[in-house]
Amino acid sequence: QVQLVESGGGLVQAGGSLRLSCAASGRTFSSSSMGWFRQAPGKEREFVAAISWNDGSTYYADSVEGRFTISRDNAKNTVYLQMNSLKPEDTAAYYCAAKTPWEIDQGIRVARTYAYWGQGTQVTVSS
Repeated sequence: QVQLVESGGGLVQAGGSLRLSCAASGRTFSSSSMGWFRQAPGKEREFVAAISWNDGSTYYADSVEGRFTISRDNAKNTVYLQMNSLKPEDTAAYYCAAKTPWEIDQGIRVARTYAYWGQGTQVTVSS
């Protein structure tokens, strides 16, 4: 069983930055692809970014490409989401997710392919 705990959310003005962290329990973190998703009130959960376990490939939603950066530190069992140039439309609850260890990256942008989820951290961007 993998537990994920997000942190780093908060209130920031448009144009500002935040860094989200997701700490994972367990000994298989380095073998799991990790993703960030977000959900705004009244909207479906959407893909934000992901990072592969085997070669570190990164994937981004078009809406955040060039502004957000996903990274991982396997020694700390932690994945990060650096968010720059934040916009009011980035306001949402952000969720960290982990795929089953050693799973291929097919469907890495699809929420239902992830096995484990954190509780979420709120990001609010004021205009």
